[in-house]
Amino acid sequence: MGILQKLHAGAWPSVLGKIKECHIQNYSIFLKEVDGRHYLFSYFEYTGADFDADMQRMAADPETQRWWKETDPCQMPLPDARAKGAVWSDMEEVFHTN
Repeated sequence: MGILQKLHAGAWPSVLGKIKECHIQNYSIFLKEVDGRHYLFSYFEYTGADFDADMQRMAADPETQRWWKETDPCQMPLPDARAKGAVWSDMEEVFHTN
């Protein structure tokens, strides 16, 4: 198991609780190596009524901020995210089935 896998396998219970409190469920992070670079892909389902407010509440949480300091070095934003001052790039869903 590599460092990225070990880090995420040990996600702090308080951070996991905050994720649920902010109406995020079925949350997964995937890792793929391409040409010697590691890429993370995240998927989650949001069940709340105000995504922006929930994300602000999550970002204001001191434990989540500490966790992000641990995980931020794992993330190299793609150019579109970096241009917006973000870490993650938004993606368009092009197929879904249940």
